[in-house]
Amino acid sequence: MTFTKEQLQAVITGTDLNHRVEALRQLLGYPVKEHDPQGSRFWYLRPGVDELEAEETCPIAVGFYEELSGVTDQEIKKFLTSKEQQQEIYGHYTNRVAEQQPVMYLLLPTKEATGRVPLVLPSEGGLRQRQIQTFDWNEPQLIARLNRLKQGELPIAVKGLSSVPLVEWVFYEPIKTAKELAQSLAEAARRIEQVIPQVYEREKADGYLHHLLKSFQREILPKLKLTSENEKDYSFADIYAQTIAYALFTAKVFSHVKDKREGREKETHFDRESAWQQLPETNPFLRKLFQDVSERQPEELGDELIGAIAEIFCILRAAKMDAILSDFQMKMNREDIVIRFYEDFLTAYKPQMRERRGVYYTPEPVVSYMVRSVDILVKEKFNKPLGLADPEVMILDPACGTGTFLLWICQLIYQRFQESPEALTEGLTDKSWSSYVKERLLPRIFGFELLMAPYAIAHLKIGLFLQETGYQFDVDMRLGIYLSNALEQTAPDKPKVPFEEFIAQEGEAALEIKHKKPIMLIMGNPPYSPSNFEGTWIMNLMQDYKEGLSEKKSDLNREEWKFLRFAQEKIQNTGRGIISFVINNTFLDAITHRSLRSSLLQSFNEINIINLHGSIKKKEKSPDGSKDENVFDIQQGVGICFFTKEHQSKSFTGIKHSDLWGYRESKYNYLFRETIQSTNWMNLNPQPKHFFFVPKDFNLQNEYFAYEGLKNIFVSCGSGVKTERDKVSIHWGTAEIKEAVEDFRYLDEASLREKYQLQDDSRDWKIVNAKADVLTNRDDLVQPILYRLFDIRQTWYSGKTRGFIGTPGYPTMRHLLGNNLGMIAKRQARENLDYTWFFCCDGLVIDGSFAIDNKGRESIFPLYLYPDSRYGQQSILIEQRRPNLSQGLLNIITGKLGYTPTPEAIFYYIYAIFHSPTYRTRYAEFLKIDFPRVPLTSNNQLFTQLAEYGEELVALHLMKSPKLNNPITKFVENNGDCIVDVGHPKYTNGAVIINKKEDKFTGVPEEVWNFYVGGYQVCQKWLKDRKGRTLTSDNIQHYQRIVVALQETIELMANIDAVIPAWPIQ
Repeated sequence: MTFTKEQLQAVITGTDLNHRVEALRQLLGYPVKEHDPQGSRFWYLRPGVDELEAEETCPIAVGFYEELSGVTDQEIKKFLTSKEQQQEIYGHYTNRVAEQQPVMYLLLPTKEATGRVPLVLPSEGGLRQRQIQTFDWNEPQLIARLNRLKQGELPIAVKGLSSVPLVEWVFYEPIKTAKELAQSLAEAARRIEQVIPQVYEREKADGYLHHLLKSFQREILPKLKLTSENEKDYSFADIYAQTIAYALFTAKVFSHVKDKREGREKETHFDRESAWQQLPETNPFLRKLFQDVSERQPEELGDELIGAIAEIFCILRAAKMDAILSDFQMKMNREDIVIRFYEDFLTAYKPQMRERRGVYYTPEPVVSYMVRSVDILVKEKFNKPLGLADPEVMILDPACGTGTFLLWICQLIYQRFQESPEALTEGLTDKSWSSYVKERLLPRIFGFELLMAPYAIAHLKIGLFLQETGYQFDVDMRLGIYLSNALEQTAPDKPKVPFEEFIAQEGEAALEIKHKKPIMLIMGNPPYSPSNFEGTWIMNLMQDYKEGLSEKKSDLNREEWKFLRFAQEKIQNTGRGIISFVINNTFLDAITHRSLRSSLLQSFNEINIINLHGSIKKKEKSPDGSKDENVFDIQQGVGICFFTKEHQSKSFTGIKHSDLWGYRESKYNYLFRETIQSTNWMNLNPQPKHFFFVPKDFNLQNEYFAYEGLKNIFVSCGSGVKTERDKVSIHWGTAEIKEAVEDFRYLDEASLREKYQLQDDSRDWKIVNAKADVLTNRDDLVQPILYRLFDIRQTWYSGKTRGFIGTPGYPTMRHLLGNNLGMIAKRQARENLDYTWFFCCDGLVIDGSFAIDNKGRESIFPLYLYPDSRYGQQSILIEQRRPNLSQGLLNIITGKLGYTPTPEAIFYYIYAIFHSPTYRTRYAEFLKIDFPRVPLTSNNQLFTQLAEYGEELVALHLMKSPKLNNPITKFVENNGDCIVDVGHPKYTNGAVIINKKEDKFTGVPEEVWNFYVGGYQVCQKWLKDRKGRTLTSDNIQHYQRIVVALQETIELMANIDAVIPAWPIQ
């Protein structure tokens, strides 16, 4: 029963303070009221079931103050924390023996029915404003807090010879929504994480936290550290904090649900000593872990850690669990609010960790499609009419997260049980759902999870579902979800101390599943992230995905590919089965994944792939040009894959592929509605050597691969300059770069960090190394560098690796320091763009001048190779240079033309071929997967004409053509000061507008504005890179020259196509 305003009248009216305290005692139901025996202004109210118990209980102090009337809350807090009141209230608290110390001060105004009522929580450290809450008598919040103080509602703990009322929770706002609770728990978990190192450092080597850390290292995470400087990585302190938060949350939910089910009016007592008993029997690991926490003495845990843990108890005691669980249930029909709860928790706790671990909930439509589809596959491919309900079908989610896939499987099986219980319980004496769960469900459904919070949530979700469907929990039956790394297959040494046994049991049980259980279905959503785990077992298996590759860089060590390889090996060992993953769709067509695809083709009889697209990085659009959205809140495109292995003798039946484009909601509707059976599939026939898992038009394959490849034409090629710190090493003009070099010669490290806003050093760039480089090489090494297309800036280039420039690319770039030309091309390109990845240079080139994307950077092919300038005189270098053209190419050209053209003529010819629109469209599929190939003509007239066109193009692109001196545009200034504004440039009716005042370039043809080279729209990109800068007259003239260069390029490209009589070129 709650108080009403009328019931408080006796407390807030009257001049007899003793009577008012008595009215408050009666209101709270306490048996004892007394004045402070030591004569202070305070009365004591002692809770207890009777006077005898109350006499042994620490009191709540009540005092009256005139100063509480007619003032603001802030003024009250300032008054109570003043030096005088510190002496009165804090002094009163500290001068009492422990059993007489008030646990709380409740202060009342002396005037009738006026003023504010502060509640003060004392501590050993003095009074602080955050420990004071003030209320008006009319406020529901005060009535709610007084209700928590009532006899029977206030939990009491026995400490030493006295009992201590646990009043801290009174100071917490009652949380009513799942999101608010997640955020509050995250804040409390953060505080636990912060105090763990302090407690650890104070305790001895055989202390509680030392043992627990060693146990986790031995059994679960060998490289686990106490703390981590990187917020993206987990640490022991982090795991412990999440464990406490989610173990208590789980315990509170189960306790509340049980109280409701059993009709208890009063909630079960919830504190550190008893909370572990509320955890479900289905999770013995968490029960034992938290039982161990509850049995620790305060001195073992430390006051800070006990206080931080107590805060979570307070949050959960104060929370309105009915409202929160209703919040869960209301949203379960369209989204799993429990997962959202975890996402809210992780976002408030450590958003970087969510990014690092690839922790994103799998949308229900995706899960629905996958679960219903594998159910069909099990029925059809393995002759199992019961589908996933068949007792022989063992199921594993190797990175189960919050257990979404396993929950959906349980729900599907429960639905099937309701439809035909006789079929599912055939052979069982007990035909109940509880019997089926115990005998035929729990023994064959497994999950592994490495993070503590999602592990706890998975147990919570599935435990609640089973409880709600009538399953009676059995003490000797647990859920098969284990805190384990699926990629770790080796068993640790046996534990040497009893303390480690319950953690060891978790690892041993998981290991048995990994090695002995004949898993038939592996499904889930493995994390998309780089991986630091390099266990011997999985790394050996990953060699199959790298066989025959000569790549210097690949992403094959990412977690998703390791989980795929794990699943592949597990099904291979079982001899038959299915893998169903929603996974990063890069592997469908990436060149570096060709061996991965080849391996899958050898292992499975049938492969089904529905490409969900949605890549923000690729800027994907639907085929009709409309927006394409991701089903996740991530940038990486994804796909759903089904890999089916029937039996060894079954032949390969092919790959079925389907594309799903469009808005997120339309994709969701499709996935909810369809299954693998109703999806519109296209049959693919992957061809060596790439084995693409996407449709490709390779009808011209024989024609194209008869041409000479660029890497066979040029003897040497390499990467451009990767500064590692552009803000230091790249500048607009020579004066700025010289100033930067001088700064690095004469300023100290702290000054450099401040001036250039430098964060932590990296492996490839350190301030000390940059300083050493400029001090060692005092010559003027300023060089122009192609930073973006048509955008020349200045750098200082010594060629030293990990110096002023982190990765200078010296083996290739040194050849471009002299008189030279360079071809710029890419090995791979984004699928959705026309192929425009060709350019040229005559000096240094930044790595990423074309674009920065996930298809690799450009390569530079110098026309001439120079001796190392560090070992020769510049005056003789031109005589010593040699063409970077293979002898094989020269022989072929000589054989076709009857003579050997100059290296420059060959370069220009190739550059012209690359600018043929027909060449780019005819061979588009091949250009996107490897370096371009060059058709060589036997027609000398055609060769000569194309070389002339190529020479014109090179002159235009290097800004050396005389045609650039005849601008076709004008610049109109409208009092905008020639500044490029945010949100600009904008193109309208032939004008490129650079700011809000409409300063603009007029006469820019639309085809020029829309012209792309590589990943950049040239006219737009050049101006966007100057956002906030004032265009000088030289800048304006340069932009006008770019427009001419692009206009002339478009005309020359048409001329090139016109002069080529037919394809293939003869």
